[in-house]
Amino acid sequence: MQRIGVFVCHCGSNIAATVDVEKVVEYAKLEPGVVHAEDYQYMCSEAGQMKIAEAVKDKNLTGIVVCSCSPRMHETTFRNAAKRAGINPYMVEIANIREHCSWIHKDIEEGTEKAVILARAAIAKVNLNAPLEPGESRVTKRALVIGGGIAGIQTALDIADAGYEVDIVEKTPSIGGRMSQLDKTFPTLDCSACILTPKMVEAAAHEKINIYTYSEVDKVSGFVGDFTVDIKKKARSVDMDKCTGCGVCSEKCPMKKTPSEFNRGLENRSAIYTPFAQAIPNVPVIDRENCIMFKTGKCGVCSKVCQAGAIDYEQQDEIITENYGAIVVATGFDTIKLDDFDEYAYNQSKDVITSLELERVMNAAGPTKGHLERLSDGKAPKEIVFIQCVGSRDVTCRGKEYCSKICCMYTAKHAMLIRDKYPDVNVTVFYIDVRTPGKNFDEFYRRAVEEYQVNYIKGQVGKVMPQADGKLLVQGVDLLDNRQILKEADMVVLATAIEPEAGVRKIATMLTASIDTNDFLTEAHPKLRPVESPTAGVFLSGVCQGPKDIPETVAQAGAAAVKAIGLLAKDKLMTNPCTAKADELLCNGCSTCANVCPYGAITYEEKEINDHGIRENRRVAAVNTALCQGCGACTVTCPSGAMDLQGFSNRQILAEVDAICR
Repeated sequence: MQRIGVFVCHCGSNIAATVDVEKVVEYAKLEPGVVHAEDYQYMCSEAGQMKIAEAVKDKNLTGIVVCSCSPRMHETTFRNAAKRAGINPYMVEIANIREHCSWIHKDIEEGTEKAVILARAAIAKVNLNAPLEPGESRVTKRALVIGGGIAGIQTALDIADAGYEVDIVEKTPSIGGRMSQLDKTFPTLDCSACILTPKMVEAAAHEKINIYTYSEVDKVSGFVGDFTVDIKKKARSVDMDKCTGCGVCSEKCPMKKTPSEFNRGLENRSAIYTPFAQAIPNVPVIDRENCIMFKTGKCGVCSKVCQAGAIDYEQQDEIITENYGAIVVATGFDTIKLDDFDEYAYNQSKDVITSLELERVMNAAGPTKGHLERLSDGKAPKEIVFIQCVGSRDVTCRGKEYCSKICCMYTAKHAMLIRDKYPDVNVTVFYIDVRTPGKNFDEFYRRAVEEYQVNYIKGQVGKVMPQADGKLLVQGVDLLDNRQILKEADMVVLATAIEPEAGVRKIATMLTASIDTNDFLTEAHPKLRPVESPTAGVFLSGVCQGPKDIPETVAQAGAAAVKAIGLLAKDKLMTNPCTAKADELLCNGCSTCANVCPYGAITYEEKEINDHGIRENRRVAAVNTALCQGCGACTVTCPSGAMDLQGFSNRQILAEVDAICR
């Protein structure tokens, strides 16, 4: 029988307001194996941990039960306290009487009764606990960054500056991401390219950074400290070592009818192209789906005009396999599709555009060379209407329920830039709420209203109607004046919601990382571990984790880099001992457990088994403890009951159930 100490935390008034902690202590003393029980206001504090250490010494405790908040919050805290006191840390059990009890009950009698039951279950489990020892696994001193936008670039630079090798995998032909498509950035209105391009050059020139553009992560296996990743490097059909970046091939290419992805389809590009002038690498790529040579076998103009002989039609995709100690996901975002928002006439009129398309129109390297003009006829607009929250904060199930966070600010930026360069253009903004929660953000918005006379109308737009004369009739409402509005406009700009990049779900599946209902990658803890994925060794950087602006993205990129560096700096990692274990006498080699294991931790081997004096060769399950995450899927699937989870055995779980039902 164990000698168990029970420690009940008041958590200020979080627990004590709904749970009679003294009564919980009194009931705990009656449980088998309990030789000490006490309560304290803040058990996680230094004084509270000292009480645990003193009780261990005075009462010769072999197990500890802490009735407090979620183990997700402080399990590590109390395990470390037990270890310092001389107890195996896996002899500590947390009874969650805050989230599971006091926070969901208002009646003190009901809350106290449940707290007693939870404490009783934890005590029953500790009575069957056994000391566990973590193993060790090596750390590969190399990091992978998935995504080459500003988040990925900054993360890679920070890791590389710490002395570790970094690979950036970017699916487009150049690094730069969405920031490379922007003209100016708020609230300083400085040139986006002027900020980003030096970072791109620095990343390309860094001796510790290797960039794989036009590439995708194809497969991920392994575990924290030792991931094995297959990278599919797609054929550019251009030899990067020979190409001089002269651009003659793009200029002479006869196929120039493909919409430009970089310019959001507002102009066409050739079949062999470089995304933008500052692209890194500054090497074109052949779009095989639209290239005449690949479609018909009759062209070859680019090969004929290339004096460097860089065109290679025979080039094939290749798979590159590398090992990494840490992986950072920085896959970025895109704007939502507007197919379900017909009321704004986006698919009916060329003069209804998105804010990201406006960025390209206003950019000197864009389709109109920076001139603000209607895309339908090239005329200068005199009335521009901005519509906020298109697809954001949506309650119609067509868009996103969340606020995209950056729209209010970039609309103010657009309005100011237009009014500054074209003072005769009237700008009207229809908004639900103006949200400017950042340093100098509200002052920036006020400048748009007070200095640049941008007309902000609190109300939503119900419909945009193209007219026969080319004008756009905007039907909206002014909620402050309680009146309907019909306004003619030359251009309408939609502040569309942002969403995670389309391929993030595939990445999350490969990494066994968690995503929420909106496909944003989920952090391990929203406050204490905001840049870590629940999957060990996987970190989050930028908008893949949630909407944010450039400064926030760069800050999170640095935080993710620091976490990755902290991992790479270690020579060995301690592995979680709460892993699956097979009873070889019961295992029948059916492979059911291996089929359900999401981490690929279970394999099978032929082994000689001594079954009560009878020796025979059997096919039995073997668990890679470095890969196993202790999810327990194998234990509930095993038809013969051979699989068990150390620290959470079937016997322990049933003991908890019996204690609850007593």
